Amino acid sequence: MRLGFLTHVQGENAYRNAQELFVTADELGFDVGWVAQHHEPLQGGGLSSPWTFLAYAAARTRRIRLSTAITIVPLEHPIRLAEDVSVVDTLSGGRVEIGVGSGSGPAEYKVFGKDFEQKRELTTSGLHILRAALNGEEVGQGFKIQPPPVSDFTDRIWQGIFSEAGARYTAQEGSNLLLNRATYGYEEDTDVIQRVWADAFLETWAHERTPRIGLSRFVFPAKDRKEALRQIEDGLNNATAGFVQRGTFPAGQSTEEYLRRFHAFYGHPDEIIEALQKEKVLPVATDLITQFNPGIPDFDAAVNALRLIATEIAPALGWKAQ
Repeated sequence: MRLGFLTHVQGENAYRNAQELFVTADELGFDVGWVAQHHEPLQGGGLSSPWTFLAYAAARTRRIRLSTAITIVPLEHPIRLAEDVSVVDTLSGGRVEIGVGSGSGPAEYKVFGKDFEQKRELTTSGLHILRAALNGEEVGQGFKIQPPPVSDFTDRIWQGIFSEAGARYTAQEGSNLLLNRATYGYEEDTDVIQRVWADAFLETWAHERTPRIGLSRFVFPAKDRKEALRQIEDGLNNATAGFVQRGTFPAGQSTEEYLRRFHAFYGHPDEIIEALQKEKVLPVATDLITQFNPGIPDFDAAVNALRLIATEIAPALGWKAQ
């Protein structure tokens, strides 16, 4: 299992602090650092240009791999995106991976002049061009991107999905599977729903290489549950209000119920370890991707949480720093 850390780049001094968290994660032995692309803050993040951010992170880190969860493919020109990815891959010495998806906000699509109702088709067509460009193929008469990628991208492309059909399609395409921190619009627990999707992905996979499943989870350790909740509750409440307004969450529920719907793991490391050992998707995951979102803890608390994840939680789940 690889260990990852995902930041949505939010809060006070968000860009500077997120870069420092990449440096910290690199020093702690995290295998992959992930960022989420959002053009609109209401969608839950503050980073619009992830590849610019990752280029700077590449210069400040030594070994951690660099990826997105996700880049919104329909809102990018796929050839320009491939060029950006390849530049960062070259600068980082081949440490780049890329997670792609369709995003979630119709307002973003409107601003970029794209049809939100066509987001799946746009994602599919864009991904095909992106994949071809990163494989060094011609994507226009006599045109190949420069610089050429450092190495083969076949096993470095991830796709975010939100359904069993999406999981099967991802397997057919040969992309790695990215599972969101939680499912929304379901009453059952996230891992119950997502285990069905993960099993469908593995059942459909027919390629020679080993399939990869990235499992994103809201994990925030602290000295106890009270302190953990104190650090994450403001971000949690703001995110919950937005979900209620959009009709994704029911109104008037307890904090504990909203934490369940976000599939949150928080509190003392021992409590988190015990809960994650019961997680139904983790046994088939190849990558555990931890994130604090929708919590927005202060910087020192975030650094401490990364340390606890790397030194106590992940090793108890079988991870070893390389």
